[in-house]
Amino acid sequence: MKKLCMALHRLFQLSSLFRSAVTVTLRRNIGLSAVLFNKAKDLDPVQKLFLDKIREYNTKTKASGGVVEAGPAYQKNLTEEITKLQRLYGGGDLAKFPDFKFPDPKLEEVATK
Repeated sequence: MKKLCMALHRLFQLSSLFRSAVTVTLRRNIGLSAVLFNKAKDLDPVQKLFLDKIREYNTKTKASGGVVEAGPAYQKNLTEEITKLQRLYGGGDLAKFPDFKFPDPKLEEVATK
């Protein structure tokens, strides 16, 4: 009888361990499936419209090779500003990063007494 009680007690302990392991696994799987379900679900209409506009702007930018829907007034203003900057800063290519040169200073030896 004592062995039967010990066996039942041991079985209940194992079942509680098994139950807790199953609970943790189910929580993780439910959490993961909820995330995947939300990603697979359709976007709300405002988000969809926003993403569509971003994609449309991206294709227009690639097609025009620069600023989207820039008219002649924009181009004229841009060239004037570039001319001003070249005049102020001594010309050169403003689209290229400047090349800095720092020569080593010439040091003279000092004789100590």
